[in-house]
Amino acid sequence: MTSAATPAYRRLTVEERRGQLLDAALGLFAHQAPEDVSLDDVAEAAGVSRPLVYRYFPGGKQQLYEAALRSSADALNRPPTERLGRVLDRYLAFVDEHDAGFSALLRGGSVAETSRTTAIVDEVRRAAAEQILVHLGVERPGPRLSMLVRTWIAAVEAASLIWLDEEKQPPARELRDWLVDHLVALLAATTASDAETSDVVRRLLAQETATGPVARLARRVVPVVGEAAHLL
Repeated sequence: MTSAATPAYRRLTVEERRGQLLDAALGLFAHQAPEDVSLDDVAEAAGVSRPLVYRYFPGGKQQLYEAALRSSADALNRPPTERLGRVLDRYLAFVDEHDAGFSALLRGGSVAETSRTTAIVDEVRRAAAEQILVHLGVERPGPRLSMLVRTWIAAVEAASLIWLDEEKQPPARELRDWLVDHLVALLAATTASDAETSDVVRRLLAQETATGPVARLARRVVPVVGEAAHLL
């Protein structure tokens, strides 16, 4: 339960709201031709009103479509862990904004819980897994990699609930970084027993930078692992 001292609502920043709308648009454009997607469709997918879409994209669908294309192109030039971090930023902003409803739904404690709400949660989880696999560059994962991704999503949900219980501490950005590290660590550990994951990690490392999350995690962990190895 969120503390009474913690605000139950936080308005999204301009950047976060634009990101939310662009994510919704990209999801629709990925499965439909642009001419078949309306602003009403984007508003519904983002869970906002049509006027709000116009507020951020006064040029209508054409401006939104062009912005979505630019966003997609920019994202392809970013390291995978940075792209994942941006997704987590928006996810945690949503959790922060809808803390009471999010907590009730995931805990199964909502009086409005039905088979439909359960199905919606499951659908969100499947969509999240698909998005993570897209970031990993995998279309049809094997059982080990699929289990890894689903395990990480479960950990993200659990961490989000604990974060709400702990009055949203640590700060969202620190939680974001820790969750990215968590996925990287899971991938690294699984390379020892799964050839597919090993190939994925090699491709990811080729796209990372010397100052990115993977490099920072390695600099912190390698000395500790080295000390442990000397004890074996």
